[in-house]
Amino acid sequence: MKRLLHTIQQLQPDTNRSIYTELEIEYDKDNRLAWYYMNSKPRPCCTPSLISEFQQWYQELADSTYFSEVQYIALASRAPGIFNLGGDLNLFIDLIRNGDREGLTHYAISCIDTLFMHYTHLGRDITTITLVQGDALGGGMEYAMSADVLIAERGAKMGMPEILFNLFPGMGAYSLLSRKIGAVQAERMILGGALYSAEQLHEMGIVDVLAEEGQGQQAVLDYIHKQERAGNGYQAFRRAKQYCNPITYDELKNITMAWVDAALRLDDKNLRMMQRLVTRQTARSHADMETANISETTRRRRAACRKHTTPKAR
Repeated sequence: MKRLLHTIQQLQPDTNRSIYTELEIEYDKDNRLAWYYMNSKPRPCCTPSLISEFQQWYQELADSTYFSEVQYIALASRAPGIFNLGGDLNLFIDLIRNGDREGLTHYAISCIDTLFMHYTHLGRDITTITLVQGDALGGGMEYAMSADVLIAERGAKMGMPEILFNLFPGMGAYSLLSRKIGAVQAERMILGGALYSAEQLHEMGIVDVLAEEGQGQQAVLDYIHKQERAGNGYQAFRRAKQYCNPITYDELKNITMAWVDAALRLDDKNLRMMQRLVTRQTARSHADMETANISETTRRRRAACRKHTTPKAR
């Protein structure tokens, strides 16, 4: 089997990195690529601690001399079959029921702070990549789209289900989609609440690179090698794109404050629908994790059997 990341270093916890509990970070020195994998449990969503770790990691990337040579950062997920399920709906339910505008606003602003850092390349001349190998819903899809390059494997699904519980995705969806596919199509996606396959999103121009199932990491490396051959052109074009109708922080903030207002108007019926969605997603996540654990256990047992089997004498 082809070894993809032969020079990856698993970063050892030190004074700063010991705080990371929902991110796993690896550095591929040969490709000047920093991978960071989401690993939120029990529900792989945008928890407050994950958002905080994003901010800490981005600050470290921006300031640390250790990462001064990094030219690419790639976000992926450790959760089997799931990239990210979006906002922390359990937290939303508690905050909304308690009428906690301050808490809801703090969460929403933290989300757009992090997304805007990602969208603006952490203030550095680097390329941001997201690799989607499973479901990306709501805020998960918003975050995936905020990268320079969105790579998705066949079979992955993405969508904005917020309208199902009488809300809308308020952390960048309309800003990002309208610039990618136009305002009319963006509105249809947001108000329709449907799931789309990676293949459909590639045809629409939302997914930049469509990878075969299981080949996502290789697709990231292939993209990097392609960009390296014309790096000046790629970087100049990226800057040109941001000069044309750029997303501003004020735009994101105004939209997210409209989201906070709308969230606080939800009634018990809407919140029960939100809770049912949480229950289904949590059950799905547990089932996928159990399946992955069984597969890994089976793989290890087979490997052990092969190791201890004595070859037949000729």
